[in-house]
Amino acid sequence: MNISAILDRFGLLGIGLVAFAAVLLALYGLAELASRRDRNRAVAFVFLAPAVLFLLIGLVYPAIRTVVMSFYDAKTENFVGLDNYVWAVTDPDALQILVNTALWIVIVPLVSTALGLVYAVLIDGRAGEKVYKALVFLPMGISFVGASIIWKFVYQYNGTGGEQIGLLNQILVWLGGDPVNWLNAQPWNNLLLMVVLVWIEVGFATVVLSAALKGVPLEIVEAARIDGANPREIFWNVTVPSIRSAIIVVAVTVFIATLKLFDIVRAMTQGHHGTDVLAHNMVEQAFRLFERGRGATLAVLLFLLVVPVVIYQVRNMRRQEMETR
Repeated sequence: MNISAILDRFGLLGIGLVAFAAVLLALYGLAELASRRDRNRAVAFVFLAPAVLFLLIGLVYPAIRTVVMSFYDAKTENFVGLDNYVWAVTDPDALQILVNTALWIVIVPLVSTALGLVYAVLIDGRAGEKVYKALVFLPMGISFVGASIIWKFVYQYNGTGGEQIGLLNQILVWLGGDPVNWLNAQPWNNLLLMVVLVWIEVGFATVVLSAALKGVPLEIVEAARIDGANPREIFWNVTVPSIRSAIIVVAVTVFIATLKLFDIVRAMTQGHHGTDVLAHNMVEQAFRLFERGRGATLAVLLFLLVVPVVIYQVRNMRRQEMETR
């Protein structure tokens, strides 16, 4: 039986599983043959090797290949050097995408974290606090596509003389105004799309920051009150510094979620009318326009935006560990 027949009979998945099992057995055999002094190290290698192998195949190799592809043309056949990167920073449409992405990663994390913090402070210790948390957390249970469809109905536009089924336009009509095609109106359409992600992420921010508020020592708050501090001074000088690490975690998490944004833009505008962002246009370039070089370039730019935030978060966590020792 030749290799093609084996592939047809068992499939790539079955052969992959068999190969994986063979690798495990081989590694375990090597561990058993190791001396007793190095037994623990060998066993650790046995269990770590498959994970490292999968990371190399599924993460490191694709990342390196993406970087290499960014220096090639649409069909990844001809080397074009930095042409794709020049396109990304000079083409008007590409520049609009970069500006939109910058607005998203600045506005959404700041607004989501700020609203979550304010809401968490307002409901802290109140009767029905759990109910208030559950209500604001409900959007987290909805997919991005589902939330986009809900808000698309809110922004729905049926023409000036038509009956408005969109909530926002119906309110405008009740107030005596004319309906607006919100998703086509620049630059407001970008802000209205951001509302969807903020609506989803505020619940996450509230829950995390509310838990952090429970850890603020009451003795510090009472001491500030005795010293004559008003609620605003207590908030900025006591509460915020005490939960600084939680605020950073929330902001970084929302930042990374915003950079990966695809669903909301795809479901609501498909990137038209000046609403495209990096993650969405990356897919468009690579799989619809078949500009694989440009798609890879946008993927690299997306990665470069994430790296500084990840480095900052790792350093912040290490600093906290040193402080707690």
